[in-house]
This record gives sequence, structure tokens and C-alpha cells, in this order.
Amino acid sequence: MKALIPTGDPAEPVVLADVPEPAPRPNEALVRVEAFSVNRGETFKLEAPLPGDRPGKDVAGLVVQPAADGSGPTGIARVVGHPMAGGWAEFVAVPTDALAVLPDALSAVQGAALPLAGITALRLLRAAGPVAGRRVLLTGASGGVGHYVTELAAAGGAEVTAVTRDAERGARLLELGAAEVVHDPAEARGPYDVVLESTGGRALPAALARLARGGTLIWFGQASRTPVTLDFFDFFSGPESAVIRHFHYLDPRGGLGDDLATLVRLTATGRLHPEIGRVADWAGTATVLTDLRDRRIRGKAVLTLS
Repeated sequence: MKALIPTGDPAEPVVLADVPEPAPRPNEALVRVEAFSVNRGETFKLEAPLPGDRPGKDVAGLVVQPAADGSGPTGIARVVGHPMAGGWAEFVAVPTDALAVLPDALSAVQGAALPLAGITALRLLRAAGPVAGRRVLLTGASGGVGHYVTELAAAGGAEVTAVTRDAERGARLLELGAAEVVHDPAEARGPYDVVLESTGGRALPAALARLARGGTLIWFGQASRTPVTLDFFDFFSGPESAVIRHFHYLDPRGGLGDDLATLVRLTATGRLHPEIGRVADWAGTATVLTDLRDRRIRGKAVLTLS
């Protein structure tokens, strides 16, 4: 089969190559990929790929071989899936507990835009606890996770302040329910009950300073790729006794299929809106990756295998 494999070359980060078809484990279904989306973390890994790396975590397609153990779809079915690797290919083996059926009302492109960003958003908000009536500050809000968090939190009754430097993306976040958009966390008008922080660098201390006494900051990324420096005594200026929680979307493990089914249901009923910034044939993946790196694409980039 054809698959995209990393090169380690920034000018052409992936190439289309012939590789063996996957051999599914008993609990895995074989999916013929119709579309996949690209996540920013995947682009980081392409800068220094390890031997045997095969990118691809967000896919939508058709089950062509059900799992041997009888789990998951028992016949040919349209699905959205979240394998841990290998999705940028014609076929991928996906654990059945990381699959959800995709209804006819949703396209493969919409489905492929859901998994990693959507699951992260759902689990972030669960980690934050009930948000109704609470003030939430969200940094790095212009990405896929930020859009889903904004829409879901606002629908849940939160007053969301979104941080983005992009005026166009800010306008869209207001449409999705944000109460306010600022361009720097230092401009946000605290205090906030919850801070969801994904930027790192100087943004985290600035966001932390807007947190209410005893509030919670959930740290779920470091898009700036710059380490954070904190001063113990700064907490006494506002966020005294605050909690900083590290977040990984796969902890707790399991339940991916249930979360995917939730995301599919919310999208199919018009309560969640994937933000798709580019759709292209997968032969153009290298160009898409370069444009993502240079921030020329706003929203999810989805590649189709048609």
C-alpha cells in the first residue's frame, strides 16, 4: 500500500512510499482511509523522526476487515478513528475501542477533523469540573483544541475569555460563544476560576497571575516550545494556593471510542462545528505541512485519499 513516511528534511518532511499493509491484532479493525487530519504535535515530531515512525492519529474511512475478536463494527461501516500511529496511509489498523461509527450526515473530512483535538477538549473540560457560571481563561485558543473548548465550555454555561493573536480567529471564537477575546493573557481581566494553558513560555505566568485565589490552571501544551519560569512569591499577588495541573489527553486511558461517539453526535446535531482550514489531496501533504509550520493555514488541515 501507499503511505506517507518521514524524511527528516524540512523542505519535504514526508514522501509517499510503498509499505506493507498492516496486520491487525485481534482487537483491531482494518480501515481503508478516506481522509486524515494533521495535528501540530505531529509536525513537531517530523522535525526529528525516529526510525520506523509512521505519523497519523486522526482518520476517517471504511472498515474493510472487522476485528477478529468480534468487537467493534461487525460489517463494513463508515468510521472515525484514533490510532496511535500509521494513519497517513491507504489502510490502518485501529483498535475497536478507538473507533466510532460515522453517520451519513457527516463527511469523512468532518470526521477526520474530530479525534485528537476533540477528545482533548472533552477531557480538558472534564478535568476542569463543572463550568456553568465559572470564568475560564483559554490561551492558544486559535487552534483546533481551542475552538472545541470554546464552543463546548460556552454551551456549558462558562464565561470564556479566549487568547489569540489572530483577529480573524478571534472573531470566529466570539461566534462560537467566547465572551471576550484578547491578544495576550496579560490583557485578560481576571480573576478566573480556571485557566486552560497551552502556550508555555511567558504566557503561562501571565495567565497564572489572572487566576483567582485557590483556582486551577490546567497545563496541556507548550506551543511556544519555550520553557516556563515561575516565581513562588508571585502567587501571593493573586493566585495564592492555586493548583497547577499537568494534563495529558490519554490519562485516563481508554474510552476513546465513547468520546469519539460523543463528538460525532454533537457534530451531527449541529452543536459542534469542526473548523477546517484546508482540504487537499494527500499528494500535497508536504506542502500542507510547510504551510502549517509557517502558520498559513487557519483551522484543521484535512487530506483526502480520493
